[in-house]
Amino acid sequence: MPDNLAIDKDYIIELLVSLLDIPSPTGYTSQATQFLLREFKTLGFAGKLTRKGSLLAEWPGRSDENPRAISAHVDTLGAMVKEIKSNGRLKMTKIGGYAWNTIEGEGCRIITASDKLVRGSILIDKSSVHVFGKGVSDAKRDEDSLEVRLDERTSSEEETRALGIEVGDFIAFDPRVEVSQSGFIRSRHLDDKACVACMLGALKGMKEAGLEPSHKTYMQISSFEEVGHGAATTSWDDIAEFVALDMAAIGDGQASDEFHLTICVKDSSGPYHHTLTRDLIKLAKENGIQYKIDIYPYYGSDGSAFWRAGGDARVALFGPGVDASHNYERTHVESLLATAQLTAHYLLSD
Repeated sequence: MPDNLAIDKDYIIELLVSLLDIPSPTGYTSQATQFLLREFKTLGFAGKLTRKGSLLAEWPGRSDENPRAISAHVDTLGAMVKEIKSNGRLKMTKIGGYAWNTIEGEGCRIITASDKLVRGSILIDKSSVHVFGKGVSDAKRDEDSLEVRLDERTSSEEETRALGIEVGDFIAFDPRVEVSQSGFIRSRHLDDKACVACMLGALKGMKEAGLEPSHKTYMQISSFEEVGHGAATTSWDDIAEFVALDMAAIGDGQASDEFHLTICVKDSSGPYHHTLTRDLIKLAKENGIQYKIDIYPYYGSDGSAFWRAGGDARVALFGPGVDASHNYERTHVESLLATAQLTAHYLLSD
């Protein structure tokens, strides 16, 4: 990497915290993409929004041959109002793939059709041990037992509707962002806002160093990844390579951790492109970037969606290690820096 290229750790963290605080469950991402459009403009990129709601930007690079694309997604897990119950509380339907028990006790925002925000919390319908005894711990957590308790004076369906809440309103889970002095970032929705911040951190470092990518590069912030079709539609008919930036899953049987970036060689959609993956591994080795190699059996990405939709390009995947994915997640700044560094190395490489 050129000596004058530096990745701004504080910028990545500050951008990530700001982005995490903007609600963006899949299907309701316009506030987040507008925020990122402004950030891209600040960095000197004329971004635009697609009809589907993704953000696209382009960097000409030193060569028009064999263009590349990189992508991260800003949409997150969440829910929608499935039913307004007779007691005024709400039943939910999931957005994205998470276990119901992982959201019990969480605060949330209901976003009405008029963009009014109503606060609430997610509880099991038999929530008090003083009332239900063992029934609280024994009850199954699912779409029938969990409900949203609204922080409003309502005890009926009619009173809740009078608040402006209707079936189909979005429910955004509180991120509860904390940055520790030891470098940990704890929050919901690090998947995949951490990678969005890493991408922009890499672009900022390159811009400030007066560097440009070796090939024309398309940048995408997708908006429907959590439901499986984020980068399925693109305008990149000419690309030779596509690198998806997405979080690495940590747990028993996994090689990933919170202090390295992880290069994924296979997920539920199958193996990623062998040659491009090996090129990324070589770049990490040559430049002293701490990395792991891993396989995720219950995972898909923008790269998976691109290939399933017929995309004809080499595809690879890497990103920071995130503990407790699709739960109350955590990563470390070292992993974010490594991800931004490899992103910059990749864009600069021949």
